This record gives sequence, C-alpha cells and structure tokens, in this order.
Amino acid sequence: MAYGYITELNNHIQRDHIKFHNRYNTTLAGDLYYTKNIDQHQQRPALIVGAPYGGVKEQGPAVYANELAQRGFVVLTFDQTNMGESTGEPRHVSSPGLFAESFSAAVDYLGTQVPFVDREMIGVIGICGSGGFSLAAAAVDPRIKAVATTSMYDITDIRGMMNLSKDQLDKMKKNLAEQRWNDYANGQPEYKPSFPTKPYPNVDVLPDTDPISKEWLRFYAVPRGFHPNARGNFTTTSNMAMMQFSALDYIDEITPRPILFIFGDRAHSRAFSERAYNLAQEPKEKYIVKDCEHIDLYDRVDKIPFDKLEDFFKQNL
Repeated sequence: MAYGYITELNNHIQRDHIKFHNRYNTTLAGDLYYTKNIDQHQQRPALIVGAPYGGVKEQGPAVYANELAQRGFVVLTFDQTNMGESTGEPRHVSSPGLFAESFSAAVDYLGTQVPFVDREMIGVIGICGSGGFSLAAAAVDPRIKAVATTSMYDITDIRGMMNLSKDQLDKMKKNLAEQRWNDYANGQPEYKPSFPTKPYPNVDVLPDTDPISKEWLRFYAVPRGFHPNARGNFTTTSNMAMMQFSALDYIDEITPRPILFIFGDRAHSRAFSERAYNLAQEPKEKYIVKDCEHIDLYDRVDKIPFDKLEDFFKQNL
C-alpha cells in the first residue's frame, strides 16, 4: 500500500512539487501551494511551513498549507536535508545548523523563483521541532518578517528536556563519543527508528509505553499520521550536534519582527513555548488552544487556530 498526504487537497488549490537548494548545494524537495486561479502577475504574501522533528511535508505541513493557501497565501512546505525526498547523506542525520538553514534556503527560492510572491512578505510557521529551528533562522535572517510556532519543541535543549544531572550528562556524552567510534568502524551511523514500517490499524493495539511515547505513536504509528519517510528518531550521534547548539540564544534579536507562540493547554511541550516567549522581546504573543494536546496541532483542523494564523500574518507581513 502506498502512503501519501494525510489530508485531501482542496479542489481549488494547486500543489506543485518543487526542488530548491541550500547554500551547501544540497537539494531539498518541497511542495508549493497556491490557488488555481491565481494571477501570476500579482505578488502575494508567502509562508514557509516546517515539519515536526523527524516529520515530512506530507504530514502536518500539508494540513497547514492546504488551509492557508485557501486564505490567500502562497505556501511552501519541504523535507529537511537528509530526510524524506530531500537529498543528503547519510540519511536521518540531523544538524540544527542545517535545519535552520533550510528555512533561509526556502526564502531564497520564494524570493527569486516564484514571480507571484512578494519577497518582502515572507513568514514562517514552525511545527514542533521546526519551531526552534525557525526561530534560529529568523534571528539571523531579517527576510523572515514574522514567525509563528505551533506545539513548539526546542530540540537543542537536550539538557533541560531530559533534566540531566552533571553525572548523567557526562555519561551521555561518553556514550555518544563511543558511538562515534562504532559508527566510523561500521562505515555508517547507528539509526534506531521508533515507528513501524507499516501502521498499526488503530490506537487500541499500540504498545504499552510511557505517556509521551504513546502520544507520538497515536499520530505517527497509525493511519492518522503515518508516512514511511517518517520513522522517528535520527541517528544516535545526532544528539551530539544538538548539544553543541542552542536555537534560542539570539531570539531577542528577532524584534521588531513579531512572534506568535501557539500551544495547547494540555500539551506536554508547553514549557518550551513558555520559555521561548519569556526569552523573546516584543512584539510577541501567546495563543493557548483549549482542550488541546501537543499532536492536535499537527492535523486537527478543528483545533489549529487558522483564523488566528491568518490574522497574524496578514497584519504583520
């Protein structure tokens, strides 16, 4: 069975498969969404939507793009380097620097290759892990005029995420360093996916595990959000790269460009958005969705506040 997009494309929306490259000349695969009757001589605002960490463009980003294109935006979604249909070897290696770079590369493409995009009106939406990477990109790339994050995760905050003591941190570093030797000797990095090659039929038969892992499974491991290009996790030593980088170090430099933090009242990731909000300078805003867990903002169109997103970007682009 072939698995494609997790949402049906609206009849009035055109989706073009495109390719663009970052400044390291890695080719990224993307989708460009816009209305079928668009006047290609009139420039419009554009949005770039980044997938959750380990996710692909056919999942949450497709849900956002399909809806926001109907509201007058040109929307670009993409697979991160080394992921999905994008190039980059080895597969499933993550780099916070490269992942932030992808957002600027998408701005390059929109501003030079799409004549009906106003290059002075480009915003970014970062879902989950892309929230942190999109903020890192916006901190140094003023062409990104406004940023919204939904169910934000700061993947570079491994120390805080895992609440590691000094001894635990030292042990983790030692294990990662040892794994580098093993990877080099084996000729390839260790990669342990967390989701199956085929989805479970429903949530009732999911493995019994901790609550957060069970939440990931309720999206990625069942038909709701399953995609064979999103097996979960990255190469083991990717954590070493995340420990060398802090996505939020320069978030205060995004001002006077606005930031919108959207998260659910029941999201296990809520603390990441709260911390980022506290570090950011004005203009900034929190928008809390009631009765909403982390993964609801991936695909639940009844929970994702599209009216708020539309208003935020139309006011600020």
